Amino acid sequence: MKELTKAEEQVMQLLWQKEKAFVKDLIEEMPEPKPAYNTVSTIIRILEKKGFVGHTAYGKTHEYHPLVSKKEYTRSFMKNFMRNYFSGSFKEMVSFFAQQDNMSLSDLNELMDDVKRDLENENPEKDE
Repeated sequence: MKELTKAEEQVMQLLWQKEKAFVKDLIEEMPEPKPAYNTVSTIIRILEKKGFVGHTAYGKTHEYHPLVSKKEYTRSFMKNFMRNYFSGSFKEMVSFFAQQDNMSLSDLNELMDDVKRDLENENPEKDE
């Protein structure tokens, strides 16, 4: 899956939040200074070409919706991030952030418990 540019990600975040929207609806949600309609429309068309967004046509107007879920994109992004910066090692990534953020032992234990719980929920057959 391709990575999104900062502008594309901003539009996708709004689209994931709204679930479907017209370009004008997305612009309304953006911070000042608001981008031009054509700018957002161009970004949406690029996202369509990349396979992230689909649309429903109402005459000349299009209502856009995500084709890729936020969870799917996040998973792909994090896998690439881990591979590119931490040799694909989750352990190295957690260790790096624990050191950079001066994470306490209790915070680290809580994180590991959360990860373990999430993994168990994704793979329930491993317990059987």
